[in-house]
Amino acid sequence: MVNVTLTVSADLKKKMEAFPEINWSEIARQAINRKIQELLILRSITAKSKLTEADVKEIGDRIKKAVAEKHM
Repeated sequence: MVNVTLTVSADLKKKMEAFPEINWSEIARQAINRKIQELLILRSITAKSKLTEADVKEIGDRIKKAVAEKHM
């Protein structure tokens, strides 16, 4: 196994220290693994897509506009 250094804020470190029984390295490993699994699924979905980046931007802009109009 290799080591990876993770930087957290002093406040977060203090909160973590309130739970010394927790293996924070394992929690971080699990969170990273979950994120990788999500990204792999996203990659497999988008690999089949025929949308261009311009198409995605246009759709996103339309959604933002609709949401903004709804909340006015």
